[in-house]
Amino acid sequence: MQTEKFLYFVAGAGCALHLSRHIQTRGMKDNEQIIEEIVPISQLSKQLGITTRTLRYWEEVGIIESVERAEGANRGYTPYIVRRIKFIIKLKELGLSIQQFQELYKVYGDARRTDIMVPKLIAILDNHINQIDSKIERLTSLKNEIVEYREKMTAKLDPVASTNDQSL
Repeated sequence: MQTEKFLYFVAGAGCALHLSRHIQTRGMKDNEQIIEEIVPISQLSKQLGITTRTLRYWEEVGIIESVERAEGANRGYTPYIVRRIKFIIKLKELGLSIQQFQELYKVYGDARRTDIMVPKLIAILDNHINQIDSKIERLTSLKNEIVEYREKMTAKLDPVASTNDQSL
């Protein structure tokens, strides 16, 4: 696989927008190329409301990857990886863990076959729902204990308050 990178500038509305383009040639005829727009890490972090450190961490744990880059160049992400990052953010909002993301990524793998990943995602979500139900039961029990204890403390406070009122 041959990879070339180059930068270009687009001027518009009185400002220049720096975009990175990434061209990959994978076993194709000489005149066929895949052209993908690469989103720089800083731009993507601002767009998605996450830190660049989060993106780097997700790379470290193997749930995303950036494109190959020249030494000293910034990280960048293809449209496919950007979609995957958005998917990870959604799963994170649902309360899934990094380990669960890694598990899904292993299943999805390089084949990028959704038909293999979706049943695993459903199983993970079902398990997560069961964990949430258990947690709700524990929290409901804790809430009831707190309410009961508060009522006992309020009852103890009432006789003390009425005794103090009589002494005035």
